[in-house]
Amino acid sequence: MHIGCPTEIKPQEYRVGLTPNAAREAVAHGHRVTMQAGAGQGAGFADDDYIAAGAAIVDTAKEVFATADMIVKVKEPQAVERKMLREGQLLFTYLHLAPDPEQTHDLLASGCTAIAYETVTDASGGLPLLAPMSEVAGRLAPQVGAWTLQKANGGRGVLMGGVPGVGPARIVVIGGGVVGTHAARVAAGMGADVTVLDRSLPRMRYLDDIFAGLFKTSFASAGNTAELVAAADMVIGAVLIPGAAAPKLVSRAQLSTMKPGAAIVDVAIDQGGCFETSRATTHEDPIYDVDGIMHYCVANMPGAVARTSTIALGNATMPFMLALADKGWRQACEDDPHLMAGLNVHAGQLTFDAVGKALGIDVVAPDCAIKQ
Repeated sequence: MHIGCPTEIKPQEYRVGLTPNAAREAVAHGHRVTMQAGAGQGAGFADDDYIAAGAAIVDTAKEVFATADMIVKVKEPQAVERKMLREGQLLFTYLHLAPDPEQTHDLLASGCTAIAYETVTDASGGLPLLAPMSEVAGRLAPQVGAWTLQKANGGRGVLMGGVPGVGPARIVVIGGGVVGTHAARVAAGMGADVTVLDRSLPRMRYLDDIFAGLFKTSFASAGNTAELVAAADMVIGAVLIPGAAAPKLVSRAQLSTMKPGAAIVDVAIDQGGCFETSRATTHEDPIYDVDGIMHYCVANMPGAVARTSTIALGNATMPFMLALADKGWRQACEDDPHLMAGLNVHAGQLTFDAVGKALGIDVVAPDCAIKQ
């Protein structure tokens, strides 16, 4: 199979879909790899690294899209990239279709087959291709939130860990999954007073046992959420429903109950965000003010630490990428129901139920779609 990897063009996105190691593995399996010149530069990989791995280098994304059987990316294809997709071509990347009807309709119109990293599953019920970026984003959230809290950035001017005689920042993390766990661990490590909200009692027991009281847990009832959000210096949104739009857990009306200059970090913004007032921002202009509450809603947070993120993502995606290339996508999906769960679009049909419900589009079961 001919595998192509273009340079990411989303603003301030420095990750790359293939590492030199992944390219080397693909070539060793007998596949062709074509990289757009400079694709790996933001993550610290030179074109020569890919040439040494056996990949070819071309100047433009158009050349990559025109010749490759499978396109491997990081972020969802932008409008100009979607125009270059063609019928029968395989796209393997993050998609986040539920809050993005324009992208969804463009992918359907292209006739391509699109497998989304974020809906591939594993035997334990996890999301193995989303997990590494969730870990990165979770660990980044308290770091960027601490920056947002600084007075010069519009925040309350509260230090995460406080100092002797002055209490630490109060941090509320909504969601105790991968993002929330890593966010709570880092925030507590910075000395903050941290509470994780979740609705799963087994998950809260697990967090309490593993972290031995490093941070607190609380049941995510509407009342508890409202009370804790009102008292918080920072709220980190870390709720995920796989493939679906994120639920809105904090309303605009609740902002009036929060402390002036408090910070919101919405890690769920890729799926539409879990605060009513969230809207996607970029690393170039990451924060905005709504009713005196500072919002950090960057839609590609891991792109800020592109080298770490690229290597972590590449470690996770490489086995699936090789299976798709070695077997062809149909056989690979038939052999692996967890990869089948990643199928979102095929030949003008939507194949992921949560996206269909979010956008009001009819859905075809993926096991039926692959037979067409």
